[in-house]
Amino acid sequence: MDILAVRQTNYAKRDEHLYKKWFDYADSDGDGRITGTDAVNFFSLSKLSRADLKQVWALADSKRQGFLGFQEFVAAMQIISLAQTGSQIDGDMLQKIDMDDVSAPVMEGLDQILAKSKLRPADDVNENGTSAQLQSTTAEWFTAKNTKKIPLSQVTSVIDGLKKLYVEKLKPLETTYLFQDFVSSPLTESEFDAKPMIMLLGQYSTGKTTFIKHLLKASYPGAHIGPEPTTDRFVVVMGGTDSRSVPGNTIAVQADMPFSGLTKFGSAFLSKFECSQMPNPLLQHITFVDTPGVLSGEKQRTQRSYDFTGVTEWFAAKCDLILLLFDPHKLDISDEFKRVIGSLRGHDDKIRVVLNKADQVDTQQLMRVYGALMWSLGKVLNTPEVMRVYIGSFNDKPINDRAVGPIGKELFEREQEDLLSDLKDIPRKACDRRINEFVKRARAAKIHAYIIGHLRKEMPAMMGKVKVQQRLIDNLEDEFAKIQREHHLPAGDFPNVEHFRDVLTGYNFDKFEKLKPKMIQAVDDMLGYDIPNLLKKFRNPYD
Repeated sequence: MDILAVRQTNYAKRDEHLYKKWFDYADSDGDGRITGTDAVNFFSLSKLSRADLKQVWALADSKRQGFLGFQEFVAAMQIISLAQTGSQIDGDMLQKIDMDDVSAPVMEGLDQILAKSKLRPADDVNENGTSAQLQSTTAEWFTAKNTKKIPLSQVTSVIDGLKKLYVEKLKPLETTYLFQDFVSSPLTESEFDAKPMIMLLGQYSTGKTTFIKHLLKASYPGAHIGPEPTTDRFVVVMGGTDSRSVPGNTIAVQADMPFSGLTKFGSAFLSKFECSQMPNPLLQHITFVDTPGVLSGEKQRTQRSYDFTGVTEWFAAKCDLILLLFDPHKLDISDEFKRVIGSLRGHDDKIRVVLNKADQVDTQQLMRVYGALMWSLGKVLNTPEVMRVYIGSFNDKPINDRAVGPIGKELFEREQEDLLSDLKDIPRKACDRRINEFVKRARAAKIHAYIIGHLRKEMPAMMGKVKVQQRLIDNLEDEFAKIQREHHLPAGDFPNVEHFRDVLTGYNFDKFEKLKPKMIQAVDDMLGYDIPNLLKKFRNPYD
């Protein structure tokens, strides 16, 4: 569990000014980040053993970002202080002790060093530990006019390294072969820096909004809860200084928000999209995406004014976790729900299934409901593995003891603990998941380039271009097989044939770029060498 998410800013206020002064001194680059080298130099003044300092870094940099922001630095100082008094260093130590009783650690010779040195003015550091100066530097990397190679010295974290690799090696490949038109729009700086997101999907009245309220212990601005379809729009619930709702058109054009890619779905969608901001400790680490209820029965015949499945697919690619909510009285998977689940292809590792409101049936009925749900999911997910289903009643009401009995109540409590521990683990794993998504995107972009280059190569030089193009579109599945055999590519990485065929119909293959082996090689080098070296550079400095 992320200790900073549980006990954020629990340092004694009397030491705040002191910690800021220490942080400014330790931050040798003045970018609002303590790198591994900075930490080795500064933490050595505590005179703790190297083995102890290795544990201090591991606990403070629990998100594996490769640096410490101010909050993480304070946590490290607290752990050092406790270790100096003889406490055993472990992941729960900051939760067991009243932080008001923990004084600042003893850093030998630091007072004399500070007296001799003239500290620079403190940077305005945000909650992620990134200064405004560094943010403006990395923002320059994403400008269209920027063609200079980014010096390695400007990379002070894993995320910065991914930004550098994307701008220099992956983005040129995506732009050349129109990746943004077929798969995903180019990544922006805000998407790299965004907090982890959790998306909730399910039919109306399965408890999606109530689930968010249960976790936040408060309703978000604009939330409506009722037995009828109440949430009629996509709502992003995120942290803010005050409680307010921001319309979709506004939020989609804000450069510091990771939602610019949603503009491709048009005004019809943006009018059904909004951002709900509120001050909440959990929202400082996680963003929630509340979705409209998936339609079933006759309601499916009423077409939405926007591409609902396309929007869920876009969010699925950006989210860190996807919760599919069911309740005992809504186990059927409608045609629209089936399309939505189908759009989650490639994101199976993110999906969790929740059987909500399970205390509304007795134990015997619950067994039958669980079996029926597994049968329905087996038909849709097309996988031999059994999907993990969390059973519970995620609301603020006490569990109905009379219905479920003592065994059912214990089961619900243990299931809810398992799911909540899964959710609390998300901030700690955010950096790892960002790397995972980046690698997945790079592999998809490489295969896309092979496909576009192959289609261009198959076009004749002079006559019969229209006929050949139509033949290639009609036999696209066979062309995919040729590409796979020729370049020894994994079949699982290829895109959906039908979707790709639909997009291809609007293009002239003769205008596609020919395959450029140097660009492919650059991406291969990035996957084979650059990313492993990046992770090696920002691992625990005491390893």
